Amino acid sequence: MPYRSNRELPDSVKDNLPNHAQDIYREASNSAWDEYEDPAERRGDDTREEVAHKVAWAAVKQKYEKDAGQWRAKD
Repeated sequence: MPYRSNRELPDSVKDNLPNHAQDIYREASNSAWDEYEDPAERRGDDTREEVAHKVAWAAVKQKYEKDAGQWRAKD
């Protein structure tokens, strides 16, 4: 499931996030995919893919926020 490029990201990411935020999502997701390979490292019953998705969105939200329906870089 690691993403080689932003073109491979889910439509919900590609269609909504600016390019830089897509980069953040891709890099965080790929890192979490590697880090949480072992189910014992995950909380609850989340799958590896679910954890990678949650980590990626959390990383995006560190630098971006949704304002009037659009994702914008935080000041």
